[in-house]
Amino acid sequence: MSSYISNERPQPDKVLTDIADYVSQYEIRSDLAWKTAHYCLLDSLGCAFEALTYPACCKLLGPVIPGTIVPNGARVPGTNYQLDPVQAAFNIGTLIRWLDFNDTWLAAEWGHPSDNLGAILAVADWLSRSRIAEGKEPLLMKDVLDAMIRAHEVQGVMALENSFNKVGLDHVILVKLASAAVAGKLLNLNYDELVNLLSHVFVDGHPLRTYRHAPNTGSRKSWAAGDATSRAVRLALIAKTGEMGYPSVLTAPKWGFYDVLFKSNTFRFQRPFGSYVMENVLFKISYPAEFHAQTAVEAAMTIYHKLVQNGKSAQDIQSITIRTHEAAIRIIDKKGPLHNPADRDHCIQYMVAVPLLYGRLTAADYEDNVAADPRIDALREKIICVEDPQFTKDYHDPEKRSIANALTVQLNDGTTLDEVVVEYPIGHKRRREEGIPLLIAKFKTNLARRFAEKQQQLILDHVMDYNKLIAMPVNRFMDLMITP
Repeated sequence: MSSYISNERPQPDKVLTDIADYVSQYEIRSDLAWKTAHYCLLDSLGCAFEALTYPACCKLLGPVIPGTIVPNGARVPGTNYQLDPVQAAFNIGTLIRWLDFNDTWLAAEWGHPSDNLGAILAVADWLSRSRIAEGKEPLLMKDVLDAMIRAHEVQGVMALENSFNKVGLDHVILVKLASAAVAGKLLNLNYDELVNLLSHVFVDGHPLRTYRHAPNTGSRKSWAAGDATSRAVRLALIAKTGEMGYPSVLTAPKWGFYDVLFKSNTFRFQRPFGSYVMENVLFKISYPAEFHAQTAVEAAMTIYHKLVQNGKSAQDIQSITIRTHEAAIRIIDKKGPLHNPADRDHCIQYMVAVPLLYGRLTAADYEDNVAADPRIDALREKIICVEDPQFTKDYHDPEKRSIANALTVQLNDGTTLDEVVVEYPIGHKRRREEGIPLLIAKFKTNLARRFAEKQQQLILDHVMDYNKLIAMPVNRFMDLMITP
């Protein structure tokens, strides 16, 4: 006997319509969100400029076919590339993400909401140039900041209660979702087209997390976000043609996302979409370290200076205990050989050992020439991690959102140094006043990596003032950062 399966077309899943409603209708009133988006833009571009100093990143950039220049194409900051919006999104997204130095969001799922800027800048720049060619007005940078706030919110609110990593999927699924949503808004999709687009995101293939974990940790994690943003733009352009969607993509029995990929669980939501994520986003300011280790690195730097002041060094350390939260243990507590920079920047022992030895942690410290120092692995072997349940609880508390680590060092002579506890990293909302001047200094340092002094000053003159920035056409903003 065959069972009857209804072929009645259902109404779209509520998750799809909730996101479409938010992206198309919500009015952003939070001054904190707007101003934070400004800083996020500067910081993300600075990360891209530093990434351009790494050949392993640069080899992935440019058009698919060398020499291709797209009329009215989107610019890639820090280069002379002019590309279609799909490939431009890959380029920009990859640059921003390459060094693991852009902003972060930590919850049941983690990720980097500024990854979405790849799609936002690519689409906004291409649309602006196309509109000018047609005698129309370009988009303004306020539209870019608006899209950033919305993309942060979609990715971050989805991440609060829904762990994709626990079912083996990589968090860039949320980059693709958020980028598609705001790309659709920028492309002026109507409501039905926007819902159709969001359904295509979930129908799409999704990356496994295996490239972030032993024994397969590798450099794909540095371009996965670029890949997600480019795919989002491609899907948005497909939806723009009027291509049909799949209304019960999440809830369809047996064939839907929940049953196939989410262990038959449904998405849960802690709060409605608004501007919470941009307001509370975490900036990586001092160290290019996986964010669960940021406070551990701060603590290690404090201990390094204490050792130096007392005529000691890392060579005098017998053991180190890191009191930490569950997510850090699950993601970055790593023993054994580390095979490449992507492996090292996701190992808390490595990220603590380097500052204890050198008094620093830079992106270059993950490269092979530094990792060859045998003292690093010797010190790694002396480090153990233990979970503190209160740290884990505070990590998930929406009023705290701490990322605490505490280091206790015992010396060879039997002395135990006072434990150093850091609950909130310098990029946390609770340390904004302390962090923003350092974020601006980081941006200026990264500008100097790519541009001559005259062009640096031109860029600074146009981008540092919030009111001046938001009134600037997107194409003019992007033209400021073209290189020969």
